[in-house]
Amino acid sequence: MSGDEKRFKAAFDSLHAFSYFAPEVDAALTGIGLRPGRMPYFASRSAAMGAVGPEVVAATFYNFNPEVVARVIPRAWTLATPEQVLDARLEGVDQALTRLLGDHVKSDEVAEAAELAREASDGCTGEGRPLYAAHAGLAWPGEPHLVLWHAITLLREHRGDGHIAALLLNGLSGLDALVTHVATGRGFATAPAKLTRGWSDEQWAAAEAALTGRGILDAEGGLTEAGTAVRAAVEIATESAARAPWLHLGAERTARLEELCRGLSRRIVQAGAFPDGVFRRPLS
Repeated sequence: MSGDEKRFKAAFDSLHAFSYFAPEVDAALTGIGLRPGRMPYFASRSAAMGAVGPEVVAATFYNFNPEVVARVIPRAWTLATPEQVLDARLEGVDQALTRLLGDHVKSDEVAEAAELAREASDGCTGEGRPLYAAHAGLAWPGEPHLVLWHAITLLREHRGDGHIAALLLNGLSGLDALVTHVATGRGFATAPAKLTRGWSDEQWAAAEAALTGRGILDAEGGLTEAGTAVRAAVEIATESAARAPWLHLGAERTARLEELCRGLSRRIVQAGAFPDGVFRRPLS
């Protein structure tokens, strides 16, 4: 994992990713008719693109098992419209951030971070970035803590779209990307990676065998020298594709935004934003 990626995950990523674990978001989405389980995640993250089919969701989310996506999409759109899903998602995020940050949700630090993050997102472009572009087309919320969440969402999806391009360029499928990421020893542990992304033990083992045959993994499932080089190339390309918002914001204001968001990330993690055992290392 590159230094830039470490900084992004520690300072910014949890300020979006908590929404996939927050009970308030799940309750808001099931409250409009979505079925409990995987459906709220797939529907809420893809709703900005409209009532798309499972092929589009699997393609843009990349490392999820397409079979799992197809079990809930497009059925979700028969239960709630994309517009209803987006409204419910934002309502749940509002409630979750209010709980996680407490009185600090109305602080000057949140307002300053929101302003800087929104400015950074102005440096993003949509060419070749479908998830970012879809979210960039949504209206901005009014409250600073929601502006911050939406801006971080834009930055995260912009980065993620570029990351997928880097994975394709370096010959890693969605499952290959997940297996090799776990093999780095950072981020997801193996069991949560399989569970949350919907891959069976057999599919995972087949991917490991294929990657071993390519010289990417060793016999113990760790990265070989070649595998380490491939992951490094992916991260270099990802960082190169993700520079625009930070160049737009400038070094001094980027450092200030990182400082603010690192503190806010620490607050929500300490408040229980993520369940134990999902990540091998803390997000902040």
